[in-house]
Amino acid sequence: MYMQLVSFIGLQLALAWRVFQYVSGAPIETMLFTAPAWTGLDTSFSYTSGITGLELIGATIGVGMHQGLGIMFGHELSHTKGIGFLISRWMMALSGTAHFCFAHVYNHHLELGRAWMGPEGNKMGEDTDPATAPRGRSIYKHFIISHIGQSYFGVMTEKKRLARQGKGFFSLSNRWIRGYLMSIPTVALFLGAGWVGGGADGLLIGLAVMLVVWVISNFELEALNYMEHYGLIRVKDEPIEYRHSWDNDNAFTSWAFIEIGRQADHHDRGETHFWELSSVGGAPEGAPNAGIGYYTEFCLALVPPLWHRVYKRKLAIWDRDFASPEEQKIAREINAKVGYDVAPDEIKDRSLAVSYAM
Repeated sequence: MYMQLVSFIGLQLALAWRVFQYVSGAPIETMLFTAPAWTGLDTSFSYTSGITGLELIGATIGVGMHQGLGIMFGHELSHTKGIGFLISRWMMALSGTAHFCFAHVYNHHLELGRAWMGPEGNKMGEDTDPATAPRGRSIYKHFIISHIGQSYFGVMTEKKRLARQGKGFFSLSNRWIRGYLMSIPTVALFLGAGWVGGGADGLLIGLAVMLVVWVISNFELEALNYMEHYGLIRVKDEPIEYRHSWDNDNAFTSWAFIEIGRQADHHDRGETHFWELSSVGGAPEGAPNAGIGYYTEFCLALVPPLWHRVYKRKLAIWDRDFASPEEQKIAREINAKVGYDVAPDEIKDRSLAVSYAM
């Protein structure tokens, strides 16, 4: 897991070099390198200098996607202490989201299922979880609200913590500020590569590349939050239970996402390593199962009408088989507002207890 930080740094250095090559107008040419005769190795390899705009776009998207998937390891390490937590902070900082580590542990894991409903609903604050997406919200809207909301949590908690210590908000004792300062090396790297290679125009290209990497990686992070708890409801001050997370024990999801789909057990035993997590079964005491793998879910989420069509039925089953009476009452009110009402006959023989192939 620690090596993910090394891979993040290596990929960003390589991408910054490509930015420099592009903005400096380095000629595109292929050079052949052959091992010296004295080594006894019959080895050669080619290196292409220079880069086209299309290649730079592809490299940028590739690095962003890798960082988004690698953030899973940052998430795992955020539940540790000492060097592990510090490495998690640096991994997140390289993606411009160092606030995640504290918000995830001290907000999401404590306020799970208490979604912020927007200005017309409950107030964004420490008693709501911006990472829980309420019914009817698209993944695109959730991406923005969750990212800003978790950062806002960091501002509010640090403001209170520092006030108790008699310190001002604007100080290096502020962990929220320190987190964003940890992103300065990445900012300097890409802006510097662009400026040195192409002046002001190159600086803007370097900035754009960095922002695209950050947007892609953070979108993947928030997509996981979206899929893991979408539409589930928890009454304030009631305990967090298995039913407040969508489990996903699809085999490919387990392999590709280091068991992050076993959300119910993860939220029950937050400091447990991912390889020790277990499936917890279905209704009435277990967790609802999404029934499809994360890749399929992600594709559905990218098309909100399809997502809502599928999940309004899944949530109707959750309301029937898992929700407490108070949660059912809240669900009925929300369903009426967002158009999630489902006739009982539509879900008569369905359950959320099994996982399918994909």
